[in-house]
Formats: sequence, structure tokens, C-alpha cells
Amino acid sequence: MIEGSIKLILVDDHQIILDGLRYLFSSFESFEIEATFTDSRSVIPYLETHGEVDIIITDLHMPYLTGIDLVVLLRKHFPNIKVLLLTLSEDIGYVKEALKAGVHGYVLKKADKSELERAIEQLMSGQKYISEDMMGELIANPSALPKPLKSELIPHLTGREKEVLKLIIDEKSTTEIAGSLCISVPTVETHRRSLMIKLNAKNVVGLVKYAIKYGLV
Repeated sequence: MIEGSIKLILVDDHQIILDGLRYLFSSFESFEIEATFTDSRSVIPYLETHGEVDIIITDLHMPYLTGIDLVVLLRKHFPNIKVLLLTLSEDIGYVKEALKAGVHGYVLKKADKSELERAIEQLMSGQKYISEDMMGELIANPSALPKPLKSELIPHLTGREKEVLKLIIDEKSTTEIAGSLCISVPTVETHRRSLMIKLNAKNVVGLVKYAIKYGLV
């Protein structure tokens, strides 16, 4: 569960959406709404005057500055602020672009209250969060994942473990991985178990989440 107060800014070019989000988050004791904006250009000046917040929850498609434009500016001027995109768009291309820009979370507006809370919990714990529906799309389209990040940000995996991880996410079977890497099936299984332990993942979806976080594929 979330502990302590989390300061939020809400950004959406539709006032009725902002009103709905304010009402929703008011039902959580942990959240404080610092400001809401229908004009995304107002966010940076506000932060410069009033100081940083923990998370900015923003729409993707907006006039002037899109949600992704805002992510780029925030990374430059306020790199410690986490950004959660809350959008109607289920286009995998936007997920790719958002991740490349450095967004911390991507959640669909059809998400329920519990998923929003879960997403914010993960962001506050230093992890990324991708909508459960979009995660399925990422598994089906591994080429949509961003290019590798700097090596020092990657968990300590061996070169072979990274190769196995990429093939797992490409939906290759254990036998296919063994053939592709010229290693035995038991060796592939050993690497798979090692990956699960090192990345604290319970299944392929968990591995994909870490691959997204660290740009491993």
C-alpha cells in the first residue's frame, strides 16, 4: 500500500475529465492534488514557481504540448518527477514513443480505480507501469520495445542471460532457444530460472516489464 502523502498534478485538455479525476483521487487518503491544468504549457511555469511534485498524470493527445512533449520537457527541467500517461490510445506506436521519451507509466482511461492505484504504487517504488491491456500488445509485438538504455542501468545479467531473455520475449520455445544459441534444453531452463530470480519475475509478463524498464530488447 501507498504510505505518506503523494503530491499530484493532473493535466488534460478536457475540464470534465479533470473534474472526474479530481473526484476519483479525492477518495484516496494518500493523494494531494496540487494543481490541475487544461493547458499543458502551464505545467513547467507552475513547477518553477511552486516547486516539484511527485507525479504528473497527463493526457497524451493535447493541443500545444502533447503528453510526450511534456515528458521530454520534464526530464530536462525536473528529472525527479514521475510522469504517468493516462490516455484512450491503444496504439502500440504511442507506447513505444512514450517509453523512448522516458515516461514512467502508460495507463488506459478505461482502467479502474485499483489499477490506477497500483500504477502509482509502482511508480513511487521506482518501477515503470504499463497498462495490463497494453502489456499484452507488447508481448505480441516485442519489436515495439525501446532500444537499450545505458548498460549501468541494467540489472546484473550475463551476456547469455540477456540473449535468452530476448528470445523468451520473442516468444521462442525452450527448444527453439536451445537451437538458436547452440546450447542444451536443460541449460536454457537454468538460464530461465536464473532470470526469474534475478528479475523477481513470476512469468513472461514479469520478464517483459523488466525488459521495458531497462531497455533490454
